[in-house]
Amino acid sequence: MAVRLEHLRKQYTGPDGSVVPVIDVENFELGDGEQVALIGTSGSGKTTLLHLIAGILAPDSGRILFGTSADLGAVSQPVLAGAATAGNGGGTLEYRTAPSAPVGANDSAMPAGVINLTQLSEVQRDVFRGRYIGYIFQTHHLLPGFTALENVLLGMSFTGRSHDPGWGRHLLTEVGLSDRLNYRPAKLSVGQQQRVAVARALANRPRLVLADEPTGALDARNAQQVLELIRNLCREVGAALLLVSHDLNLANQLPRVISLTELNRAAK
Repeated sequence: MAVRLEHLRKQYTGPDGSVVPVIDVENFELGDGEQVALIGTSGSGKTTLLHLIAGILAPDSGRILFGTSADLGAVSQPVLAGAATAGNGGGTLEYRTAPSAPVGANDSAMPAGVINLTQLSEVQRDVFRGRYIGYIFQTHHLLPGFTALENVLLGMSFTGRSHDPGWGRHLLTEVGLSDRLNYRPAKLSVGQQQRVAVARALANRPRLVLADEPTGALDARNAQQVLELIRNLCREVGAALLLVSHDLNLANQLPRVISLTELNRAAK
């Protein structure tokens, strides 16, 4: 499996003090390399679910299990030591490595190669996400002071692994931006910016890619192209894909489509 959710619950308190259940998933599993579309109405909790799976939010209860044979012991956490230099149109990136920090002890009840994300601290979840999860947002969230290639390389900066400029160039070539490596976001179209974001999400060869309405800001033609790029790159690195979309024409292109209502209803 890539990820499995068990008895996952998340609720919020409304302005009037009432409790608002948002996520109530009894069981859900995404297999290695599987591609699944998640659909649901606006405000139904789709983004909340992705944030839980990514470790951005902590659930109220339940388990989020990741299958990985990787060593989850001590990892380095490189941190940004310098920024792009202004003036000549080219930026330089400098990094220093922070002391190693453990990703966290696994649940003793878990079989070998499975980790329970909910047992990790916030910092540990951040490290885990940087290594094993690629996240594509609806808006690109590129850093404006960095070039396309630098934005992709920056995605490699929080894993303890060495930068791989060759892989970064390959990803940008695959998304059709081989001639835009040194362009900053302001010089790219919206569609091109989202392509850079796709390449950045795949920079660390993740086991799981979470895509939150990645084509929502694009026209139909660009949306189709970006969807195909995401799916092809996930296949190339062997990553599973969970894609949130309100566009049924796009969602139905994936082998499996499930609604958040169905997931939540399964627990009732």
